[in-house]
Parts: sequence; C-alpha cells; structure tokens
Amino acid sequence: MAKAWQRKRDYSRRENTRPIRDRILILCEGKKTETNYFRNFSEKIDLVEVEVKGTGANTASLVEEAIRLRQDAETGGRPYNQIWCVFDRDSFPPGNFNRAFSLAYNNHIRIAYSNQCFELWYLLHYHFNDAAIDRHKYGKMLSKYIGRKYRKNDEGMYNLLKAQQAVAIRNAERLLGRYHRCNPEKDDPSTTVHKLVNALNEFLSEDSSEPDSRKDRLCPVK
Repeated sequence: MAKAWQRKRDYSRRENTRPIRDRILILCEGKKTETNYFRNFSEKIDLVEVEVKGTGANTASLVEEAIRLRQDAETGGRPYNQIWCVFDRDSFPPGNFNRAFSLAYNNHIRIAYSNQCFELWYLLHYHFNDAAIDRHKYGKMLSKYIGRKYRKNDEGMYNLLKAQQAVAIRNAERLLGRYHRCNPEKDDPSTTVHKLVNALNEFLSEDSSEPDSRKDRLCPVK
C-alpha cells in the first residue's frame, strides 16, 4: 500500500464534491521567528491544512519529534502528506547536525535548513550573498534593508517580504548551485527554506499538484 507521501492527487473540482485535503506539518526549531513566518502563509483552505509548531527542540531531536507525530497521525487516521523540519546550523556539533539529515532522509522527513541562521532567507529577499557571515550580524544587515530595527520575533516579516519572495527563491537556488557537493554542515552560507516555500506556494493555485517527494528533498548526509 502506498504511503501518504507517495500518493498522487487530483485537485480538479467535480460537481457536488470537495477537493481532497492535504495535511502539512511544519516543525520549527525556534518557537517564534520561523513559526511566525510560516503561520502567515496564505493557502487554499479547501486544498490543504498547514500545521506549524515551534518546539524549541534542535536538529536530531526535532526530527525525532517529527517521526513521533507522523506515527501518531497515522494511527489516528489523519496522516500528514508532507512533514518538514526547519532548523539552523548555528553552533551545534557537526555530528548532531549530520545525524538529523540522515534520520530525516531515512524516514521521508523533509528539511528546510539554514547555515548559519534563518535570517539568511530574509536577507536573500534583498541581496544575494555568498560570503560567510556570523549569525549575530544578520540582524544589523536586515535593519538597513527593512528601514527599521529588525526584531527576531517580528510577526510581520512574511507580509513585509512577500513582494520580494521570487527574488529570494532565485537567490537561494543560485547560492545552492555554488556548491558542487551537498554538505549542509559546511556550506556557509546556504539554505533550503525556499524549497518549503515552493511547496506551500503549490497550494496558492487551483492548478496545484503535489511536489515530488524525492526531487525536492536535500541530498542525504551519511
């Protein structure tokens, strides 16, 4: 029997029927910054149910929580079609960071990571950057672009950045393309947040189709 993440869906409307709903779970390392951003995403409510949780867990423990929640959802008869873990490289030990990727890949969990921090995704809305920057300096840089002091837990960042989202996606893809071999722990700066953004954007249109479950997952770290 096909797993939930493997099934193809037909979103075309039929008379007297409702479209099949996808369920997406997004688990964030931080309780505020990433959570506030993704909770402000718009989606077609009849096509998808998006659940965003800020856990306070980090890397491997975040993936372990995702696996547990997936099992609970399947047992309860309401499986998730996509599960994403959102976390940063920060200063976590390489072993813990790499283990998270291997664990996620082996359990069909997708990762939206940032090296060094989530604010890299914000910066890419304004400026392509391929130079390693200490994560504590991103706030000062962002303040110059947004015209006010950047606050890490700002609930308005999604709406503030929305108009430049396509620019950020192109910059993030360009940045990843500069690394010949995938090594998220060492690729500074790099991010795959745009992959999650693209997955959510699939549901902003009536013509949405399910993103390929293998193609948009970052390469595994063994």
